[in-house]
Amino acid sequence: MKKVFFLIVLAVILITAPAYSQSPLPTGKTQLNAGVGFSGWGIPVYVGLDLSVHPDITIGGEFSYRSYRENWKDDYYNHSVIGIAGNGNYHFNSLLNIPQRWDFYAGLNLGFFVWSSPNDYYGDHSSGLGIGGQIGGRYYFSQNFGINLEFGGGNAISGGKFGISIKL
Repeated sequence: MKKVFFLIVLAVILITAPAYSQSPLPTGKTQLNAGVGFSGWGIPVYVGLDLSVHPDITIGGEFSYRSYRENWKDDYYNHSVIGIAGNGNYHFNSLLNIPQRWDFYAGLNLGFFVWSSPNDYYGDHSSGLGIGGQIGGRYYFSQNFGINLEFGGGNAISGGKFGISIKL
């Protein structure tokens, strides 16, 4: 699936390369991101902020929550996971001359997740520190509103996420 996404991103870049390009988020500006994720442990919801510290670099933070029900050894257990993460992304718009309506990026994240399970649960879920990577893209319908899609792993939201981005 990552290969298909990469090929789609590459095709869009090659098709739109001749168009005018600049950073989708000007230095010093922030954007709000919110949406849902996909993983093997429930459907996470997330909210986060990105701050542009350079025309091609953003840093940000994210909060996520998910709950799910697990059948383990013929018993059902309800779990919840809260994640808090920081991230840094490099945006390829200037390097690849991508139009401002599009935003393609890749980066790393570091976070902590708190896994809550019932006291009588004997599985191996535990809280901890996570480091991961992500690759994603956005399309802005207007100057301030867009949608985002991101694939990644290694942290509180593994698998990927889909949502909205609002420039503040």
